[in-house]
Amino acid sequence: MSILIVDDEKDIRELIGDILKDEGYAIRLAGNSEDCINEINNEAPDLMVLDIWLKDSRMDGIDILKTVKRDNPDVPVIIISGHGNIEIAVAAIKQGAYDFIEKPFNIDQLVLVVARAMETSRLRRENTELKRRDVTSTEMIGSSPSFKALKSQLDKVTKSNGRVMLTGQPGSGKELAARYIHLNSNRASAPFITVSSATIEPERMEEVLFGRETPERGIEPGLLEQAHGGVVYFDEVGDMPTGTQSKILRVLTEQQFTRAGGTDKVRVDLRVVSSTSRDLPGEIRAGRFRQELFDRLNVVPIPVPSLADRRDDIPELARHFVTWFHRSQGLPLRVISPDAEAMLQTMSWPGNIRQLRNMIERVLILGEGTGEIEARELPGAEGSSSAGEAMVLGGAVATLPLREARELFEREYLLTQINRFGGNISRTANFVGMERSALHRKLKSLGVVTSSKSGTRSAYFDEEYQEGDVP
Repeated sequence: MSILIVDDEKDIRELIGDILKDEGYAIRLAGNSEDCINEINNEAPDLMVLDIWLKDSRMDGIDILKTVKRDNPDVPVIIISGHGNIEIAVAAIKQGAYDFIEKPFNIDQLVLVVARAMETSRLRRENTELKRRDVTSTEMIGSSPSFKALKSQLDKVTKSNGRVMLTGQPGSGKELAARYIHLNSNRASAPFITVSSATIEPERMEEVLFGRETPERGIEPGLLEQAHGGVVYFDEVGDMPTGTQSKILRVLTEQQFTRAGGTDKVRVDLRVVSSTSRDLPGEIRAGRFRQELFDRLNVVPIPVPSLADRRDDIPELARHFVTWFHRSQGLPLRVISPDAEAMLQTMSWPGNIRQLRNMIERVLILGEGTGEIEARELPGAEGSSSAGEAMVLGGAVATLPLREARELFEREYLLTQINRFGGNISRTANFVGMERSALHRKLKSLGVVTSSKSGTRSAYFDEEYQEGDVP
């Protein structure tokens, strides 16, 4: 734990250094602003003790404080001064100083303030590291063709600084894909800041993004400033107010902006990843999204497949969530039965991976004991039937002749199974108990065809195919 002591009086800085060295801290000394900035640039300290008046220096203590809070905001700064008054103290606190000590200082007071500041610094670092570990443990799970195609595309963009636009349905994992890019890039140790375009009130958007400066509170950095050196992720960028879009466009062009209420230009080094579930070309035609901003953000477009396009991954994802909830919340570590896995693969997932995650959490909280998760425990399973139970026919099916009803059932059953197995006819044939050639003939007679979409084969009904020849 290192402390940088900056004071133009040699006796004072060495005295403070000796006191803090006796407390077990590593000490670095600087007598002017130039030496101070050089020390910080060589290696940021864990804490600074900074004299507010520095003779023969280009910058005074307040100027250095502003610089430190801009470039190293997590470093606590304790201001000391032999000319202390309430105005200087207030000015220093507004600019982000941790505390203010007046010369001649009480040694016990100095040691106490330093200890508290160092504890604050330690907690901030631990909090950042814990957040980083939590993100790192959020793995990308899957082995389906569409998932492998997605991961391959993400791997190609991780080492560049190119802007990426992730498209896909809500809940499909766009933010996880953005975090994967960040964690596997050369900016992995820098911040990952999410801008939720849909939840920030339009009238506050600019203040939230660019920060503000006021006489009462001094400098309050915005999200873009907090992301300096790292990645800023614009979640649902299509919901960004049109007035803000032009200012974001300017930031992307110039890599600088002005805080609300301020006059100084703030330069930032950012990589931008954005996502949307909207049809942005349609939004552009409707005048709700700027073409220029779209062109700047959409340098590398990457589609994120829906859960329906990667049904092969559902059992693996479900098991992952069971393990995750066991570790993070202490919920039962249960095994998912084959029947439950089959039902999960055949269900409708409009909420995608988020919906699956929520369902697993609900089952673990409300479930029956610690044994296998059975199909009947899944939400929505109440209307399904187990083997040996009576099946209640829907009104439309009940009115059909036996031959038509059987054909309708077979078509829907086989469509469900083929899509469950990602269009793999061999696995489908094995599960339903048919020879592959017999299954092909049955599919032709029912008008069921398969085609590739998002790297996965899916099945659908085509009446013309039913009446024609096998292609």
